[in-house]
Amino acid sequence: MATSVGNDKTIVNFEHIEKSYDGEILVIKDLNLQISQGEFLTMLGPSGSGKTTILMMLAGFEIPTHGEIYLKDRAIGNIAPHKRNIGMVFQSYALFPHMTIRENLAYPLKVRKLNKSVIKEKVNKALEMVELRGFGDRFPIQLSGGQQQRIAVARALIFEPQLVLMDEPLGALDKNLREQMQYEIRRIHERLNVTVVYVTHDQSEAMTMSSRVAVFEDGVIQQLSTPDVLYEEPENAFVAQFIGENNRLSGKVIEISGDKCTVELDSGGIVKALKVNVHAIGDRTSMSLRPERVTLNPANNGVENIFAGKVQELIYLGDHIRTKISVCGNDEFIVKVPNSHGHLIVNRGQDIKVGWSSDDCRALDVFD
Repeated sequence: MATSVGNDKTIVNFEHIEKSYDGEILVIKDLNLQISQGEFLTMLGPSGSGKTTILMMLAGFEIPTHGEIYLKDRAIGNIAPHKRNIGMVFQSYALFPHMTIRENLAYPLKVRKLNKSVIKEKVNKALEMVELRGFGDRFPIQLSGGQQQRIAVARALIFEPQLVLMDEPLGALDKNLREQMQYEIRRIHERLNVTVVYVTHDQSEAMTMSSRVAVFEDGVIQQLSTPDVLYEEPENAFVAQFIGENNRLSGKVIEISGDKCTVELDSGGIVKALKVNVHAIGDRTSMSLRPERVTLNPANNGVENIFAGKVQELIYLGDHIRTKISVCGNDEFIVKVPNSHGHLIVNRGQDIKVGWSSDDCRALDVFD
């Protein structure tokens, strides 16, 4: 048997995991991933990227085609799902409609044959944890969607699992309730220090809740980082486009000097950028530039890239004004202008200059 590679804090270890449903096409390709005790790790990606398949293999509902999954240094390939000591939270809540909330919470404890006094105590604590102490005698249909989801989370935690898996648990909620539940789950995680593996396609959800985020595409982790690093330092064009809003400029590398490069734009003009995912002169590149890193009518000091453009659209969004500018051959170039006192006011149709530092412009691989 292979030996799990990890450290004292590793609770989950995927070693060379592959998964195919038809014996030909791999939906998961050589996954190697370690998850630490107490971590909130989110698997983020578009539909079909493989994230839910990984969660189902960890839960035991799918079997890897190749490789091994370890839970606290124990290979779990031959362990039945109900014996893995893993809690699960689904989008559908999966509460028993014929049982009261108290009975729903007690169910996993009864299965584990705990005595009645211990069950009563744990159910009361679980109701307090999700701030629903007075709701124990109600049925699921008598609760709101957010309340049902809180009970589903409490039920997944009540038997003190070593790991909790959450598969798109907030997908059925409206925007305001979803945001409220994000903070609720994060608060519970921090309070209990339980390890959570979370699956979502919602980048805002992932950024709000996670210790680390694994961005998936085509069965492969494209980048595994903390939320701030994912946003500020995307390693490839897919991550740059998938995480947050991004201005993309395409061209060809014509010079490399240290960690910087010079790119000739397809539309004409020269841009100085960070050399992140290009390797040689002549390489094609998609450059990533966040809208808030662009300055309108910049002073020349410290700004290597300055171009003339025309304001196409202004959208007032409270804390900032989303400004669409035609520049560098891109009619969809976005600048987020902070809504602060004394800031420059621009008008639709106005000719304007935009500028940005080479440190804020990342030369990446070509975006397909």
